[in-house]
Amino acid sequence: MKVRDIMTKEVATLDINDELSLANDIMRLGRIRHLPVVDGPRLVGIISERDLFRSSLAQALGYGTKATRDIMKTLRIKDVMVSPVVTVSPNAGLCDAVRLMLEKKIGCLPVVEGDRLVGLITETDILTQYLKECTDTT
Repeated sequence: MKVRDIMTKEVATLDINDELSLANDIMRLGRIRHLPVVDGPRLVGIISERDLFRSSLAQALGYGTKATRDIMKTLRIKDVMVSPVVTVSPNAGLCDAVRLMLEKKIGCLPVVEGDRLVGLITETDILTQYLKECTDTT
C-alpha cells in the first residue's frame, strides 16, 4: 500500500504571514492537530498543537483569554512553525511512512511532490487503515 492510498488530499494550510491566533482557531474549530505552512504553493513549515501550547505561555503566566489572544495576534506563523519539515512522497510505501514517523517521533507527514503539498498522512489515517484491514480479515 502507498501513502497516496490513505492520505488526506484536502488539507487546511496556513500562510507564513498569518497570525498565530488563526492557527489556534482552525485547530480548535476543525479539531485538527497539524497544519502545514505554505509560502505561495511551496511547503515551508508545519505547526502543531504542541507548538501552539508552547506559544501560549501567556496563559501559563496568568494572562486571561483575551490577553492571550491579543498576544497570539502579534505573532506570525513563521515565528513559531517548525522548519525544515519532514515529508514523504505519495509514492512511498505506507510502512516507510510509519517507520519515518516513529523514528522522528512525529504525528504526521506532509505529502509532497517536489516542494508542492499534495496531502497529509497522520497517525489517525494509519490507525483507520489498520482497523479496516483487521475488520476485513475477521
